[in-house]
Amino acid sequence: MILSRHDSFRPIGQILATDVLPALCRAQKLPLRISCLGVASSGANSGPGDDADSFDRMIPLGECPSPEEAMRLADLHLSRGDICTGPDSFPHFRPRVMLIQDCDHGLVLAGEIRAGVILWQQPVASDAEARRIVTEASKLRGLAFRTSAPAEARALRYRAAALEARLVDPFWREAAADLLRRPLAA
Repeated sequence: MILSRHDSFRPIGQILATDVLPALCRAQKLPLRISCLGVASSGANSGPGDDADSFDRMIPLGECPSPEEAMRLADLHLSRGDICTGPDSFPHFRPRVMLIQDCDHGLVLAGEIRAGVILWQQPVASDAEARRIVTEASKLRGLAFRTSAPAEARALRYRAAALEARLVDPFWREAAADLLRRPLAA
């Protein structure tokens, strides 16, 4: 009698290696934290375009147990316009970059905000690509440091931040790339 191996049967070692251990590693990095980097101003006479009284600010938005839920929460906060609300809020806040980080501050996913939409950035595919982005972002930050015009310096820093949005932690790169291929992320 010949027994055929069914596709539904997998050895326990394979189950541990492909399902259990990655899930345990991921659980150690949870919850995921969502934050928004933007330009804030607190002056009574300043508006969203006034650079004299504005400054960069990171606003924490909450925590989620999965990247999918974190993306949904970030989109929800942005669509409602409730990113900078509460007792310590600023009268004017322009969101620029949305960040999702794990509890070790590793970048899970990030996106530039344009016209009220988060443009989630595809993570780097390799360490070589990451080094190239770090070099380019460092050059932009150096130019921002040397310029005397505050508006130009801020624009250069945000260009650097938009590039750095692709510097997803190596642990999360594959999951982030898969997530962005799904229709949910479109």
